Amino acid sequence: MKNVAVIGAGTMGNGIAHTFAQSGFKVQLIDISDAALKRGIDTITKNLDRMVAKEKITEAQKEETLANITTYTSINEGVEYAGLVVEAATENIDLKLKIFKQLDEACPEDTILATNTSSISITQIAAVTSRPEMVIGMHFMNPVPIMKLVEIIRGYNTSDEVTNTIMEMSRTLGKVPVEVNDYPGFVANRILMPMLNESIETLYNGVAGVQEIDTVMKLGMAHPMGPLQLADFIGLDVCLSILNVMYDGFKNPKYAPCPLLVNMVRAGKLGVKSGEGFYDYSESRKAEKVAKQFLK
Repeated sequence: MKNVAVIGAGTMGNGIAHTFAQSGFKVQLIDISDAALKRGIDTITKNLDRMVAKEKITEAQKEETLANITTYTSINEGVEYAGLVVEAATENIDLKLKIFKQLDEACPEDTILATNTSSISITQIAAVTSRPEMVIGMHFMNPVPIMKLVEIIRGYNTSDEVTNTIMEMSRTLGKVPVEVNDYPGFVANRILMPMLNESIETLYNGVAGVQEIDTVMKLGMAHPMGPLQLADFIGLDVCLSILNVMYDGFKNPKYAPCPLLVNMVRAGKLGVKSGEGFYDYSESRKAEKVAKQFLK
């Protein structure tokens, strides 16, 4: 279990790889291209540099962390010796099912298969493998190296042994694991996403502006970040995807995504990742301009 493969070198994947490597695990970071892997390693390096500057780790610990990570563009090669695989690819059910079928064929029979999905059914993912009892959810929070929580999601067939192993492993990473059952949105997003969606509805209905809504929640509810800014940080496309999963899963209209959110995603205004969302992350435009154009 000291060898961990991470599928995906994006925001979540490189954060998960960073966290395992810093805790002494040998990490095989896998993505489809050398360019994606380079971006992931560059991000890890920058985050480690910040930790060195803040004197949270030493330069030697930084170098040791980076030395613990090996990159691959082939799943078959990258998972050959993995005791655990953590999939952190795009939140797309068809892609995840394809990856897990491939992992099931390529991994040793005793390898635990985990997914970082924030909403998709663990049971559904496990069903495409020959080892459903060894499939589990590890929903890390972003940014992974900083946030303590990991939702550990049991699928219908996930064994007690696998659950206990992953709970204990999460603790060795310095995380606080919380065991939850496999229902749409789990706990974190089942509570968080309706709040974000209602904040967008409040904007959509003209009750208040972006900064006003965020200020009320920050100062009135002691939230460290306003809900609209948080939605930008998560990614509006990710928020929409999670809400759709919950809406499809529960058939309850309270999970239906706000039309403003749908329109912004269609227009490519995805938040921080695209440079524009409810706030503008370029220097040339005012913060609320993008959102306002959809309200006219």
